[in-house]
Amino acid sequence: MTASELTWRQAISKVLSTSATPLHYNEITERIIADKLRTSLGATPAATVNAQISVSIKRDGSQSPYIRVGKGTFVLAKPRTSSAPRPRLSKLTPTVASSGETEEQYDIVSSFGMFWRRNAIEWIATPKLLGMQQIGATAVDFNRQLGIYLLYDGREVIYIGRTTDRPLGRRLFEHTSDRMAARWDRFSWFGLLPVSESGTLGVLPATYDAATMIPALEAILIEALEPRQNRKRGDDLSAVEYIQQEDPQIQKKRVRESVERALDKL
Repeated sequence: MTASELTWRQAISKVLSTSATPLHYNEITERIIADKLRTSLGATPAATVNAQISVSIKRDGSQSPYIRVGKGTFVLAKPRTSSAPRPRLSKLTPTVASSGETEEQYDIVSSFGMFWRRNAIEWIATPKLLGMQQIGATAVDFNRQLGIYLLYDGREVIYIGRTTDRPLGRRLFEHTSDRMAARWDRFSWFGLLPVSESGTLGVLPATYDAATMIPALEAILIEALEPRQNRKRGDDLSAVEYIQQEDPQIQKKRVRESVERALDKL
């Protein structure tokens, strides 16, 4: 962090203080980036914002400057004297019952990407599968991620696979030369290895709690299949979604090809 930029807590408070309505932590993050309140974002800015707020509420209780009014949605508490009770929120913004629930990185699905383009990747044995939580965040290479992936022909799912003994990048690379090679143009993936703020992948947990396994499986199915009767995305998986960043080698290849075509015309 540079000397001139705000801390995460200062940036969060500044955004909430200028908003007339409650904000989801993803929107808080987007406004922090858009307003250039921070330039040091790390690889997980949305998760960092959510963790900063959630930890404050859990640790400071009624003294926290933040109030949770919905799942992942917060307002800034109004200034008050030490003897004044915390003001009651209107029925339009009901508080969430205190259940110890936190909305930090998903306990099972640590990261995922939807409809990533095959042609945005340089396909080698260890391809770079680059993604960012928000524009400007540190890119993460998900080459060695483990989990589940789907291959698409347009919008149609044509194959579902898993990555356990071989990482995601290797499995996808194999599909560029096997019987699926000519049949897919996009892919989605759901990863289990945790992502650190610096952008490195952690290790697979030894066990998973059954109580978290069920909503995680539901979330994956909703996000991947998009059933019409489900009115919500997969149980707030938006917290750990990554948008694809094109492999820099693809851009270099385009430049080389453009130069070669220009030379051929001379």
